[in-house]
Amino acid sequence: MTHHKLVTSRLASRALVVLFVIGTIGCDRMTKRLATEALAGSPGRAFLADTVRLEYAENTGGFLSLGAGLSTPGRTAIFVVATGLLMAMMSVALLRQRRGAMALLGTTLFLAGGVSNWIDRVLDGRVVDFLNLGIGSLRTGIFNVADVAILAGLAILVMVEFGRPGTPERA
Repeated sequence: MTHHKLVTSRLASRALVVLFVIGTIGCDRMTKRLATEALAGSPGRAFLADTVRLEYAENTGGFLSLGAGLSTPGRTAIFVVATGLLMAMMSVALLRQRRGAMALLGTTLFLAGGVSNWIDRVLDGRVVDFLNLGIGSLRTGIFNVADVAILAGLAILVMVEFGRPGTPERA
């Protein structure tokens, strides 16, 4: 590959990363706003024979409300300061990453979801959750679009890392 094509390819990859991050954050923030307007203060709604529930929840903790019982300074230190530093380091690593397209996609989704939830914590000290899936009493915790991006990104990264040995990933 010529130097010009390599530079163009890197710029295109970075542009796609920026578009994915903006799109993911935009989608997450819009759905959280809609959930707040439509669900806050009202009973939850069930769809598809109660497989999908929409119910408003505010989460001051992390994943599955872990850390919600910490003091406000403790939550701020972990969920604003430490997470902000982690997202900044991941952003730098993402821009320097030379791995394949799937690893780039996984990292981008993970980062975009993390940044969107981080923005909520900085602005409001909490994250709005509104989705719940399950059958009968077997249910997920309540989550949001950013959480889906985080988990999808993590799943992609795990698949890339533990994919078939000896099979190089194509960019």
